[in-house]
Amino acid sequence: MASAPKRMREEAMCSICLELMTEPVSIQCGHSFCRRCIEGILEKPQGTSSLSEPQCPCCRAPFQRESLRSIKQLENLIQTLKETDSERLCEEHGERLHLFCEDDGQLICLHCERSPQHRGHRMLVVEDVYPGYKEKLQGMVTKLKAEQDRCKRLKLEKKDEIRQWEENIELQRQKINSDFWTLRNFLDEEEKAYLWRLQNEKEKGLERLQEGEASLEKQSFQLECLTLKLEKMSQESPQNLLQGMKDTLKRHSDVELKVPEAVSLAPQTVCNVSELYCDVRKLIKRYQVGVTLDPDTAHRELILSADRRRVTRGSPQKKHFSIKRFHALPCVLGREGFTSGRRYFEVDVGEGSGWHIGVCLENVQRDKDMIPEPQSGFWAIRLCQENGYMALTSPPTLLPLKERPLLVGVLLDYKTGLVSFYNMNTGSHIFTFPRASFSETLRPYFQVNHSSPLYLPPPLELS
Repeated sequence: MASAPKRMREEAMCSICLELMTEPVSIQCGHSFCRRCIEGILEKPQGTSSLSEPQCPCCRAPFQRESLRSIKQLENLIQTLKETDSERLCEEHGERLHLFCEDDGQLICLHCERSPQHRGHRMLVVEDVYPGYKEKLQGMVTKLKAEQDRCKRLKLEKKDEIRQWEENIELQRQKINSDFWTLRNFLDEEEKAYLWRLQNEKEKGLERLQEGEASLEKQSFQLECLTLKLEKMSQESPQNLLQGMKDTLKRHSDVELKVPEAVSLAPQTVCNVSELYCDVRKLIKRYQVGVTLDPDTAHRELILSADRRRVTRGSPQKKHFSIKRFHALPCVLGREGFTSGRRYFEVDVGEGSGWHIGVCLENVQRDKDMIPEPQSGFWAIRLCQENGYMALTSPPTLLPLKERPLLVGVLLDYKTGLVSFYNMNTGSHIFTFPRASFSETLRPYFQVNHSSPLYLPPPLELS
């Protein structure tokens, strides 16, 4: 339905584009058009027409560009018509919706107010009720935006949780792979050891059995010969048979079979596999060695006990000169060097707040500060207050340990180039460094922080 008198709208329509005029202009004949539309007529070639001037689209009267005149009043009228068109009108009565019925929550016109449908309802003028409801909507928008922001934050948090979950799963997968690899490796070695012992037992038992068999074979031949001899004598004449009978009986009456010593056919080499692999601690302790501290390598702030099994860090001490001594890092090495096989030792770290434990090459630099990583000849893990437990790879690897290890086991497999660490309180695997190639002597390595003494239990004290 039109929002203004029909004739007014018709006067404001452009006969070229059939829309309300934009920048209305008039030409010589008095007709009005959109400026863009009439300029389009001016720009078109006139073809073969004898008239050189453009013609009005309505009356065909010629006009020139200079005759175009803006019509400001008509432009204002068109703007009013557009604003009027944007207003909503009552679908039933075609009038402006001046009122708001709060009971029904809808806009109504003056005719609707007097209808039975809205009789007795609370009516408010649109201009009066508009600010309040606008404020309510803005409040809802603010709340929804806050919820939207919260949703975005939660989505980011969920993405972080997904990433963290995947990282945790990957770490657990690596741990499971490492634990089973270690277990399989140990079992392979144990299998070889048990099979070697079984083969050795087989050879010794077979030797004894074969000696018994050979003894019986020899006695069988001797008995057969003696039997034939006596049978032949029994066929002799009385004179020949009785001649020397006393000596014959005396010589052969005490013949008795020498039965070889009985050999047990039950192998003594027995392996209870279920007990063997149920606890990794039982496996790695087979390779346990006693480790003591080398005072010639101890940093001047480190204090060693008389038995060389405990080290603490304190004030600088006066120590004799040694080219083996660490001058930059507060470190000390174990006296024992490893060049082959598997070697395992344990370190009681207690409740200390900072330490390094592992192995290193015997010829590592000791006169300057460095990063203790494989590239520098160190394979170690550490505890520090800032980052917790870490494996000193390059870059360092965070170790999300669920339980605090009080007793740390270090296993070196020189041949395979692996260094592994275990929480010996639980028998759980902590970390295994990537495979390396060892060709030099490796020694136990310890770095000691203040208030974090380390103790090396003697093998007899280990359970």
